[in-house]
Amino acid sequence: MNFRRSLLVVLGIGVLTIAAALSRGQTGGQTQIQVKVNLVNVSFVARDARGALVNDLTQDDVEVFEDAVPQKIRHFARSQDVPLTLGVVVDASGSQDHFSKQHDQDLDVFFNNVLGPKDRVFLVGFRNAIRLVSDFSSSGSGLLEEWKAYQKGKKHFPTLGPDENRDLGTAFYDSIFYSVTEKLALENGRRAILLFSDGEDNSSSHDMMTTIETAQSENVLVYAIRYTEKEHGKLTARNKYGTSVMDRVARETGGAHMDAETTDAHTYFGQIAEELRTSYELGYYPADPQRDDSFRKIVIKSKREGVKIRAKTGYFAR
Repeated sequence: MNFRRSLLVVLGIGVLTIAAALSRGQTGGQTQIQVKVNLVNVSFVARDARGALVNDLTQDDVEVFEDAVPQKIRHFARSQDVPLTLGVVVDASGSQDHFSKQHDQDLDVFFNNVLGPKDRVFLVGFRNAIRLVSDFSSSGSGLLEEWKAYQKGKKHFPTLGPDENRDLGTAFYDSIFYSVTEKLALENGRRAILLFSDGEDNSSSHDMMTTIETAQSENVLVYAIRYTEKEHGKLTARNKYGTSVMDRVARETGGAHMDAETTDAHTYFGQIAEELRTSYELGYYPADPQRDDSFRKIVIKSKREGVKIRAKTGYFAR
């Protein structure tokens, strides 16, 4: 009995010692449960009741909600006349043949009238392969020369993304996905994609939601400039689908959707540049720190009457 009692005492002391060691941790301190929470960054644009850009908001003028729960803003910055980091992504597939001259004219307007001396732009052309026509440059004339060479097929341009076999001719979603992941995700500052297309896709390895999620996670805005060839002056069912795609990609990422047929290029490029140069960014640590792959809806509201804010619709907690 004495031996048995002694053995139990020794075992009990051992268990308590192990428990105490575990409670202290290797450093000898108290147990700490650490949850890594990512800072959520959101770029946004504010306009007044007349549609004019608002450039004097402060942190006290806005509030941010995630899934309807108020969040504490950790940083707030206003950007004005900042250099831009952009990707111009142009659909060169068969459905855009009718607009090739308009693409040239509109690119000329953007590169020579909107592109600032400190702005950096890369140029992508896509059919069923996504080609990097020009890496980052501030030279409008140089970018246009490279575009002309791409159109004429006189030069081999490197591929963005893996060199995949594609049966059909339009890799719309992949052109956005790889422009974000291989180019803009590596950059800082105000970043956006200007996308020339009709929104139709038939050969991408990524779908619409994956493409949107990727742009949202990197805080990249997509400005969709739509060139749609109608039949007998009317949109076909396929046209309508492409229109809805362009609109959704732009809206979900915080950009805008514009119809090249109804808006002058000087006007919409001027609007895009003005928005990007007169915008805001805020950051917050989510009140719910769990990474449960759920979609978190973001709403930013202005406390000023009549001011409306446009931003990405949310992100996935990964």
